[in-house]
Amino acid sequence: MSIAATVLAQQSAAQAAGQTTSQIIALALTVLTIVGMWLTFRKAGRHGWAAIVPVYNLYTMITITGRSGWWLLLFLVPLVNIVLYIVIVLDLAAAFGRGTLFGIFGLWLFPFIGFPVLGFGRAQFEGTPLF
Repeated sequence: MSIAATVLAQQSAAQAAGQTTSQIIALALTVLTIVGMWLTFRKAGRHGWAAIVPVYNLYTMITITGRSGWWLLLFLVPLVNIVLYIVIVLDLAAAFGRGTLFGIFGLWLFPFIGFPVLGFGRAQFEGTPLF
């Protein structure tokens, strides 16, 4: 085997290890977000399992904030969906007595931190629970 082939094999192995590590980290952050969202939904009086259903979790967040369920259709419009999601997370932060910075940084940019803070923390839902 030539030196070039050996170097390529080593680089390929290192790349595979790096990809595996990245995937494990992404999975851990996803699980952390889901658990935090599950507990946040439970605090708001909703079903926790809504956190694992892709479109229903967005609908649940919309209803927790007191917005109409029809907002879900607006999420189909490109760029509008980004603005609406920011509005929803800001309203969600306010529903738990948190401020704008928590909504932006905790729930929008870093949901793997924000949702567990709401779910595991002392934040109380200040709205009216459904169940």
